[in-house]
Amino acid sequence: MYTLTTKSNKPFFVSFEGKSAHGLQLQDHLHIKKEEEELWESLEVKQEMDITAVTVKSEDEEEEVQSQSEHMDMSCESFQTSEVRTETNTKGKSQNTEKRFGCDVCGKQFSTRSNMKVHMRIHTGEKPFGCDVCGKPFSRRSSLKNHMIIHTGEKPYGCDVCKKPFSRRFELTIHKRIHTGENPFGCDVCGKRFGNRANLRSHTIIHTGEKPHGCDVCQKWFSQKKDLKYHMRIHPGEKPYGCDVCQKRFSQKKTLKDHMRIHTGEKPYGCDVCGKPFSRRPELKIHKRIHTGEKPFSCDVCGKRCSHSQNLKSHMMVHTGEKPFGCDLCGKRWRIKTQLKHHMFIHSGEKPYECDVCQKRFITKHLVINHMRIHTGEKPYVIIHLFS
Repeated sequence: MYTLTTKSNKPFFVSFEGKSAHGLQLQDHLHIKKEEEELWESLEVKQEMDITAVTVKSEDEEEEVQSQSEHMDMSCESFQTSEVRTETNTKGKSQNTEKRFGCDVCGKQFSTRSNMKVHMRIHTGEKPFGCDVCGKPFSRRSSLKNHMIIHTGEKPYGCDVCKKPFSRRFELTIHKRIHTGENPFGCDVCGKRFGNRANLRSHTIIHTGEKPHGCDVCQKWFSQKKDLKYHMRIHPGEKPYGCDVCQKRFSQKKTLKDHMRIHTGEKPYGCDVCGKPFSRRPELKIHKRIHTGEKPFSCDVCGKRCSHSQNLKSHMMVHTGEKPFGCDLCGKRWRIKTQLKHHMFIHSGEKPYECDVCQKRFITKHLVINHMRIHTGEKPYVIIHLFS
């Protein structure tokens, strides 16, 4: 049961039943249309807004009311609103509005014909409201209104703690949970908790093993639609995000963000044990295995274990004899791409690694480390003389 508040400070109750009218459980409804996901997310928006009942005078006005009230249903087939009580602003009296109009597809009832008409767009896929800038269509006027903020760049909602701005109030509400540590949404299977409902929904698929989103080209399947979207850029080679410094391009915005730290030198992720900093969180995760001794990747042929999947992949080439990286100039081949990179310095004459003491330059970083022992006097290797 959710309890919200109207501008008159009177309670507004909305409760959801655990099963749909057909008695289906939550996991049976993971195949949800994008439209229905947006409706579900808008419940969080509604929890942050003052709800005022209005008198519907036209189809457009009714649609705006519908976008605030009917959006609270996750799906037309499940989680139906079991109790809705509203109040008028003029008299402050509770009224029970008869729902005389029923959906022919799912049977859901509505109080006005216009509300039912808006609801039918879920079934028909109709999206009559289009963005004048990018042409993206929407089924509701309110969804188009929220979308337009992307083009205007307006971010009127700011975090009191870190000052980060947001375009929508509910995004700010979810963000604040980072500072408060609040995780109101819990998994019924393993108990893991999340700061927003979308992350919980994505996590639930781990337990079901469901991967409903498939690639039409290579038939690879994904649990989340956004992962499929990123994957699809592999086939046409699409890389929409470019670095302003070196012009290198990337298929994902997050990858570009990580790449930019090469130029800025930023390393925000530090090891708790030795303090070594890293620019990317996955690098820190792999590094920690040095301290823990964890080697989760195992060779099926000889049983050798590796701390990184890429190390295992390179190791497997020992058994297969594969050397996929070849020099275009001399034809010499290697198992590891880094080895080819260092080899190419021989042809180019480039020596990118320099000694801080005498400024002598080297092809590889490893050669610099060995050279530095001349200056430090370090002798890590013990010579054993054997006499007969």
